Amino acid sequence: MGVPVEIERTFLVTDPSWRGDAPGTPIRQGYLLRAVERTVRVRRIGDAGAITVKGPGLRVRAEFEYPIPAADADALLDTLCEPGTIDKVRHTVDHGGRRWTVDEFCGRHNGLVLAEIELDDPDETVDLPPWVGEEVTDDPAFSNAALSAR
Repeated sequence: MGVPVEIERTFLVTDPSWRGDAPGTPIRQGYLLRAVERTVRVRRIGDAGAITVKGPGLRVRAEFEYPIPAADADALLDTLCEPGTIDKVRHTVDHGGRRWTVDEFCGRHNGLVLAEIELDDPDETVDLPPWVGEEVTDDPAFSNAALSAR
């Protein structure tokens, strides 16, 4: 059994035509560790919690994610995470037979909207929706870990 791998591409969202009627899911996340070699993230996702360990990389990286009780996520976010949490609302949008994740950031990053698509192969061709603009996959400034730090 190999290491679970996340392959994704990230784009700036340029207009609101992606928006549907669903309200989305609120997410609060913070980092127990933000380093180039690895991150350890804690999330409160609606009524659930999760802890995720990610390896190095932007487009392709190892990812281990585990559910944790929501109360544990809240306690970790409030007491042990490094300074700087991210608040966002997550939406899922179908386009071209695929499911996109659209995150609307709140608080310090209000107005930033990013769309992500998970892939099976880093060279996979993707039908881009008309509401995405510049690809920022390889720009570390748009990683959630970097956003939480500033």
